Amino acid sequence: MNSNLIYENLKYLNLLSKDYPTVQRAATEIISLESQLKLPKSTELYMSDIHGEYEAFNHILNNASGVIREKIDVALAKDTTSEENAVYASLIYYPIQKLDEIKNTVSDMTQWYRTTIYRLIEVCRHIASKNTRQWVRQAIPKGYEFIIDELLHAHFEDHNKEAYYNQFISAIIDTNTADDFIVAISDVIKRLAVHKLHIVGDIFDRGARPDKILDKLIKHHSVDIQWGNHDVLWMCGATGNYLGVASVVRICAAYNNLEVLESGYGINLRPLALFAEKVYGDCPAFMPKGLNPDDEDAKLVAKIHKAISIIMYKLQCQLIRRNPCFLMEDKAHLLHINYKDGTIEINRKIYNLVDKDFPTIILKDPAKLTDEESELIKKLSRSFIECEKLQEHIRFLYSKGSAYKVENGMLMFHGAIPLNEDGSFREVFIDGKPYKGKALMDYCDKMARIAYFGVDGTREKRLGQELLWYMWCGKNSPMFGRSNMTTFEHVFLDVPELSVEKKDPYYDHWEDSVVAEKILAEFGLEGPMCRIINGHVPIKSKNGESPIKANGKIIVIDGGFCQAYHSKTGIAGYTMVYSSRGLSLRAHQPFESLEKVVLENSDIKSKVDVFETMKKRMLVEDTDHGKFVKSVIADLKLLIQAYQLGIIKEHKN
Repeated sequence: MNSNLIYENLKYLNLLSKDYPTVQRAATEIISLESQLKLPKSTELYMSDIHGEYEAFNHILNNASGVIREKIDVALAKDTTSEENAVYASLIYYPIQKLDEIKNTVSDMTQWYRTTIYRLIEVCRHIASKNTRQWVRQAIPKGYEFIIDELLHAHFEDHNKEAYYNQFISAIIDTNTADDFIVAISDVIKRLAVHKLHIVGDIFDRGARPDKILDKLIKHHSVDIQWGNHDVLWMCGATGNYLGVASVVRICAAYNNLEVLESGYGINLRPLALFAEKVYGDCPAFMPKGLNPDDEDAKLVAKIHKAISIIMYKLQCQLIRRNPCFLMEDKAHLLHINYKDGTIEINRKIYNLVDKDFPTIILKDPAKLTDEESELIKKLSRSFIECEKLQEHIRFLYSKGSAYKVENGMLMFHGAIPLNEDGSFREVFIDGKPYKGKALMDYCDKMARIAYFGVDGTREKRLGQELLWYMWCGKNSPMFGRSNMTTFEHVFLDVPELSVEKKDPYYDHWEDSVVAEKILAEFGLEGPMCRIINGHVPIKSKNGESPIKANGKIIVIDGGFCQAYHSKTGIAGYTMVYSSRGLSLRAHQPFESLEKVVLENSDIKSKVDVFETMKKRMLVEDTDHGKFVKSVIADLKLLIQAYQLGIIKEHKN
């Protein structure tokens, strides 16, 4: 026995003894933990670039990216048809809605309840089989712990208990609680199907309801988030930073999605609408796609879009002036316009502007806000800061989110690790100091937190807030991964080549396994099962592009959840499932509707590509959690030695 090691850790072991006061208690815990190490690795689901598409996201979450239907087919293989399994699948996904539909079509509900409950128990038992009984109990909704636990561990072929188990089912039906029971066990199935959910960035923007997505994620039992550039923009806005607020409102207007601000978060946009209506005439260049340009409501949205855009571009000029290290002088557009001629100079060339009406520009200082604009952005900023729901969502992004995450051999980040043309890590100078590779990601993470949680009025907090905006669209930003954002060029110039956003050299090298392995090593990962999980750049599946890069070292799971990308990508998003048996990519077709799932038992059509099968089934002991469990076991064994040597006394009652 190593008494020196005990004395070195005596303070910690004394604390540990509070939870395990006797040799027996410590030994029992060791037995439990060592047994857990031999369980199969739990299933992880990876999603990215959800972009406010709540219904599609919700369905992927409900069907566990196809995992639940796979489990149903295995669990009920001997007893049911594929058509029956489709009914059980839609029932598990949406139990309340499906039960309403079934009651309109089934004549003998008592028999239907009996058969269905038995089969749902079989599905749940199959999914629960690789979890500890304690973990399963924690997944059961309050009030059903005893009933579901008993039924999951029932042996219906046990004749001694046959009447006992059958009475459970009969009592559930006779007491008119069958619906509640089906909802409860469906929730257990969905929770157990995926142990951990990874969101690799971009929850916000484009789609209608990112707020509902965050409401759903907050309730999820185990989730982590790697911030995307759209996420950090909303984080910037939530700090009250004027440019962050203006940028959030502008992108909502550009996608005709002001509803998320007004209905989702209760942000009052009426003062902005009144200002836009008063100051600007028709703004066809600012009309969101898909709207009727002759419709009066659409015209107002275009005016709002222009009004907030001009405010944003003024604030952008001011921020770029304060931060020359951002190397974004070329994006101070309003300073490069000849307002008399209606032209702008870009890369030493002169271009005509599509829209030449600038009623709020002060020619002596184009970056200066008018008094009305200043008052508007001040009110909007205050609304963002005082919105309880928005602040709750942003705090959740901070508590569950980070610039990157390393877990079970996977390096997850949204955009890119900035590289030079030769594939080496690029140094990015911020506030006079160089950062690259992992150090750059760590710095971004640190400053993002200071932006929100730092001391008001300090230089460091202001820099953090302005860095959040830089992470959204700045050259060398790892979340953005491009050289420049061309929103100004899209609206003001009819020159397609100026609207191209050049990608970081990272994307030129993401087919190179040597570069991929170098990035992985930078984050402490080596070995054949280590990979980069990327989002941000939609994979054009319809053109034959593969999401698997660098001989499988990089997996890109942005297949275009956003409806605006469907025509470009040919699909509606990739997800990845990492189970004990291997890795599989799932390419999804667009989600049609909740009604179609309920009425027709349809599901998202998905193509499953199993691209890595384990030679030996992965166990908990092979995971990062397994490493942690082993460290706890070692500590408990040391505590037992301390008890046996009398260095720490047992606390027997």
